[in-house]
Amino acid sequence: MNSRKIIVEILDKVFFEKTYSNLELGKRLNESSLNDKDKALVTEIVYGTIKYKLYIDSIIKNFVNSIDDIDPKVINILRSAIYQIKFLDRVPDYAVVNEAVNLTKEIDSSLTSFINGVLRNYLRNKDNITIKTLGTKEKLSIEYSFPKWIIQKFLKQYGLEETERILRGLNSIPDVTIRVNSLKGDYDDVFSELEEAGYEVEEGVVCPEAIKISRGKNIEKNPLFNEGKITVQDESAMLVAPLMDLEEDMKVLDICSAPGGKTTHISELMNNKGEVYAFDIYDHKLDLIKENAGRLGLSNIKTEIMDGTKINSDFINFADRVLIDVPCSGLGIIRKKPEIKWNKTNKDVEELIVIQKQIMENAWNYLKKGGVMLYSTCTLNKEENEDNIEWFLKKNKDAVIEDIYVGKLDNIIYNNDKTITVLPNKNMDGFFIAKLKKI
Repeated sequence: MNSRKIIVEILDKVFFEKTYSNLELGKRLNESSLNDKDKALVTEIVYGTIKYKLYIDSIIKNFVNSIDDIDPKVINILRSAIYQIKFLDRVPDYAVVNEAVNLTKEIDSSLTSFINGVLRNYLRNKDNITIKTLGTKEKLSIEYSFPKWIIQKFLKQYGLEETERILRGLNSIPDVTIRVNSLKGDYDDVFSELEEAGYEVEEGVVCPEAIKISRGKNIEKNPLFNEGKITVQDESAMLVAPLMDLEEDMKVLDICSAPGGKTTHISELMNNKGEVYAFDIYDHKLDLIKENAGRLGLSNIKTEIMDGTKINSDFINFADRVLIDVPCSGLGIIRKKPEIKWNKTNKDVEELIVIQKQIMENAWNYLKKGGVMLYSTCTLNKEENEDNIEWFLKKNKDAVIEDIYVGKLDNIIYNNDKTITVLPNKNMDGFFIAKLKKI
């Protein structure tokens, strides 16, 4: 199948059916017969078009009466073509236009002259287009291609300079990061094997188990992955398990565990001893954890369906350690899931905060005295982070916040309340961690 057609079909799924870009992309590329070079181009155009949708639409508005009047069947042909002309130089402009017109002809031949007209008009005027904005918020919104509600939230919580830094980080292109499973593989041996297999690799920036891959074939098809010597995980998420002060004989609960990256890291750090309970509300997600645990050679993980918002009396005062990586707005992982910009609303965030508080309260009941609960999110929204911790400490007098230190990096903020915020950059996702002890 034509790579441009795959691009547009993925974009239609993401924008119209709210599917996850990474899952849809993975599925379609695995089904396709495209070579590695074409797969890389498809990936770049899909993520880039989603990432810069607002900016692209602001360009299109210069050549149409109303963007809402454009036929949904061809809007993403137009968007992906504009993205290529504006941001890429791999394909000549005339070829981008011809391919867009040919694809439109396949879908609805009556719209070919419209697509051809808009794109050729853009090519003639692309160096003279000015996008007028009113004020800082709108300027940032269009320039970085983020909805105004997110811009407004970041400006209020972080100020202008830090907001721009965050937006740049969230628009950066992430490398793949892997975690070496010390139970099966030696770090130096894994590093050397990857180099010998043609991967461009370097050590992680903060976690001793991390290896960053900047170039190479799909790592999940590599023997090291299939043998369970490595697993894919962002370095921000890798910070969590080591902060839990784990010991081999402990009972550990991971309340919102799927797909199991942190669960399996906990198990590895416990040398596959003790008991690790992984909970989720969906069977198919628990199957994913079992699959990962099996591949990594971990046998101390027990999976069970459980809703973190409902108390389970079987686990009251049961655990030495509890991890709650709570459902959140995901505003820290937009560089990997850019559709979050367009699929989330401020109302969604407000509803999530209610859920987060319920999970915190229930998880605290599962913890023994002297135990530690780690709270983490992949968002930068302080209402889901620092504000939740402040609320929890006021309500639970047997909770104290513990100091945490993960190293000195310019994107790690040690907050005044002893929590940490990881700002997104080319190496790490945006993240938040707090460590609470039950006294």
